[in-house]
Amino acid sequence: MDELFWSIARTSGIISLSLLTGSVLLGILNRSGRPLGKLSRYTLSLMHRSFSLLALLFVGLHVLSLLADSYAKMHVIDLFVPFLGETKPFWQGLGTVALLLMLLITITGLLRQKISQGVFNGIHLSSYLLWPISVAHGLGNGTDATSLWYQGATIVSIVLFLAAIIWRITSNYHDHAAARRQAREGVKQ
Repeated sequence: MDELFWSIARTSGIISLSLLTGSVLLGILNRSGRPLGKLSRYTLSLMHRSFSLLALLFVGLHVLSLLADSYAKMHVIDLFVPFLGETKPFWQGLGTVALLLMLLITITGLLRQKISQGVFNGIHLSSYLLWPISVAHGLGNGTDATSLWYQGATIVSIVLFLAAIIWRITSNYHDHAAARRQAREGVKQ
């Protein structure tokens, strides 16, 4: 039975990271104000939210299967207090930090209309920390981390993430976002 839980944990972890990568990329693209082909900003926003919620669902499956796997030696306390785990405590602790950040980002995303824009933006920016912490967790704790296909997929994800971050901080990105804000303010007046 442990092999089944291990397989579920392994697969759900990989799917979670893929969805999280997609969510970050879609979030950056959506924030820029640019459509993606024929997809509107509204559709991009829905896709970003869907990827995020699906990532959380698969992280939940990942965690539950690890709790059920006696080989993983994971305990409920490990979900809330990082770096206490019996097996690879540092790498497992990074997973706990990522889980807690993901929950915080998700909750504020769902409460976006009820909290200030500043609080939402501040907490949502932590997704730029969540992603590399999740990648490090997978590389340090994942049983597939030494396989060529996993390393290749991780390298592709890192390149996409870094390219999106670099684009996000360029003036070209900001000029488009500023133009969008100016257009909105013009409509309000």
